[in-house]
Amino acid sequence: MLPFRFFDVRIAPAGVRAIGSAMVEAGFPRTRIVLQQWNRHFRPSAMRLDGRVPDLFMVSSMQIHGTRCMELIADARRIDPRHRPLILAGGAKAIYEPWGLFNGADGQPPDVAVTGEEYVLLNLLEVLLTERAGGESLRQTFLRVRNRGVLDTVPGLMYARTDAAGCVEKLIDTGPQRLVGDLDELPDEAHGFRLLERPARGAGLAAQALPASQVAKHSPIAAIVMTFGCRFGCHYCPIPAYNQREHRLKSGLRIASDFRRLHGEFGLRAFFGADDNFFNEPARTMEIVEELARTRVAGKPLADRIVWGTEATVSDTLRMKDHLRAARSAGLRGVWLGVEDMTATLIKKGQSVDRTLEAFRLLNEAGILPMPMLMHHDAQPLASRRGDHGLLNQVRLLRKAGAITMQVLMISPATGSRSYEQAYTSGSMLLRAGRRFVQTHMLDGNYVIASSHANPWRKQINILLAYLCFYNPVQLARALLRVRSTLYPAGVGAQILGMLGLASTIRRTLGWILSLRRGKIHRDAELPCSAIPVHRLAVSASPTRAAPANDSPPVPPGPVTGWRLRTHAAG
Repeated sequence: MLPFRFFDVRIAPAGVRAIGSAMVEAGFPRTRIVLQQWNRHFRPSAMRLDGRVPDLFMVSSMQIHGTRCMELIADARRIDPRHRPLILAGGAKAIYEPWGLFNGADGQPPDVAVTGEEYVLLNLLEVLLTERAGGESLRQTFLRVRNRGVLDTVPGLMYARTDAAGCVEKLIDTGPQRLVGDLDELPDEAHGFRLLERPARGAGLAAQALPASQVAKHSPIAAIVMTFGCRFGCHYCPIPAYNQREHRLKSGLRIASDFRRLHGEFGLRAFFGADDNFFNEPARTMEIVEELARTRVAGKPLADRIVWGTEATVSDTLRMKDHLRAARSAGLRGVWLGVEDMTATLIKKGQSVDRTLEAFRLLNEAGILPMPMLMHHDAQPLASRRGDHGLLNQVRLLRKAGAITMQVLMISPATGSRSYEQAYTSGSMLLRAGRRFVQTHMLDGNYVIASSHANPWRKQINILLAYLCFYNPVQLARALLRVRSTLYPAGVGAQILGMLGLASTIRRTLGWILSLRRGKIHRDAELPCSAIPVHRLAVSASPTRAAPANDSPPVPPGPVTGWRLRTHAAG
């Protein structure tokens, strides 16, 4: 669906690759990364590496993939208990709702939920390997030590503690994770690309991972971690709290090294910075930009070989106005701008109609594509006669200002955000429309699932009309006529892909529109919580900053820097 249609299968996600890279650097080279968008029929029960069942099965899931995540875990648990791997769950689902992986799993939960980043996983493995007896599998070690409190020393986990009969008594939350402050300590990005499973229709694993020569063919766009964190505290966003209000980043030298290596080994030329707000701190941003501008790849300036894009806000783009041309010379070609609502009715982040249009003008003059991301909300009409409050008014303004792509999503409650609980207590969260219940995959912003509007179906149609206003044959014809424009190929391509994506989006949301229009709306006032008692361990004072488990946790001071785990080579 828009705005992800066609791109979802062309990018190997950075998060799961980071886990693979961490495993390799910790001494576990026999690791394989399976992407569901490439291997839709994969079944853990059929997986074999070097002819045997792997010792670990790890699944990374966002909230929208929750159902498929549990299906994979259940299938992994069908493996003969004598050979069953230790099952770990991670990703956004585990970070913000780890108990959800254990509740309602019909006796098929993971063994452990990792509620943090890759070093939490390595810390867990270190503890298990230290406790491991001769000949034991990791799962056997886990089962033997989990009730002794051994894992309680690893912040960033949730697991079930059982009684003598093996029945779950309670869930143990070992507390917030410790974050790595210096992202230069993260594992080499290249390892993860070497572990990718080949795209296939089968249920098992290929004998070898995807060859380096084919990586760029299947993942021509490479997501890469450059910075984490945002200085804003938007009520609908869990990112600032997750990062403990810190801005973490890689150095320019490390990013340049990643670009050179990934280009040289895999032929990758297009990169997407998995940033929350790349322009968050102009001084530190310029350290990266200046280093990239000095970097040469295969004897040429980096910008001649590599292009990259990132995310930023309108106000921070304006703070960078004197440096945008320098960013362009460092290879920056596109910025996804969190415009949300140009009139700042939804959220105030220093944006306004005039400031937004000024940011677009500056980016266009610098040769950087501005790509706006809008959020539709209950208080916003489809169109307004006076002012620019209407959704279509803003879409037209941004199109004229030079946007070649457009993202329009309905504001939806995100787990871990301040507005999550409010969506339930205010009665705006939908449980079902007619006979159709809200499913986990509908939490992506494409579906109207949280609205106090008397006719929520109108909001769903508004999103489609906004896309239709931007992507249509008339706009394609105009793009085709701009032959002399430097954005000619991008503009034409964006319109074609946008119209195809819109057709797919209409097809997928039409049934929900009809349910909202014809069916009785049932609202969900019950905030999701764990049916199994959760015991949260006390957070001890430490020089590290912990990640949140809920909306507004206590925040210990300072992120950890210079922290590396001892690693064990694979036996």
